[in-house]
Amino acid sequence: MSDLAETEREIEALLFAAAGPLSVEDLARRLPDGADVAGALAALRARYSGRGVELVQVAGRWRFQTAADLAWLMTEERQEPRRLSKAAQETLAIIAYHQPVTRAEIEAVRGVQASRGTLDVLLELGLVRMRGRRRTPGRPVTYGTTDAFLEHYGLANLSDLPGAAEMKAAGLLSLDLPADFAVPDPSALAPDEDPLEAGDAPEFHMDFLGTEQAEP
Repeated sequence: MSDLAETEREIEALLFAAAGPLSVEDLARRLPDGADVAGALAALRARYSGRGVELVQVAGRWRFQTAADLAWLMTEERQEPRRLSKAAQETLAIIAYHQPVTRAEIEAVRGVQASRGTLDVLLELGLVRMRGRRRTPGRPVTYGTTDAFLEHYGLANLSDLPGAAEMKAAGLLSLDLPADFAVPDPSALAPDEDPLEAGDAPEFHMDFLGTEQAEP
């Protein structure tokens, strides 16, 4: 075997075993003195041209990588479950049990100011919807749950929601419900609620990434 062919084998082994791309200097330090690194790289590049794995130079360093036209073989589609934060769970529980409910009413029940992202998350996931507008000064938007909420939690209807005691035990409710409290009907407008008008939007809609963690 010629010296060049042996150098090709050695470089091939180094590049396959390396955790990242290697420069000519990196290769030369590991090879015998006088090894023709540049010539071996050129020969390897030609030999692997058009193969499923190719030798390429990236930022002055060399590596083996999958041929660009075969990248589709490496694509994997999967669903990642999204976990709701404690703040989002509490907000969702309050909306489910108090709908129709405004943002200010949610804050009053939780005892803290609502994060700018919490309602956005629930709206984006389709668990909550805007129902209408309360007939009070400022006409705030009211929120209620969706069919997707029932499907996600395996409920036939809202009457199947866990009782208040169970919700408190799970840490999702920490409030004193009124004696006449009843599970609401999300499909019907409340007596003090008007339907949404064209163009109505949430009171805020901001990127929630990074803000969700700030709320207790």
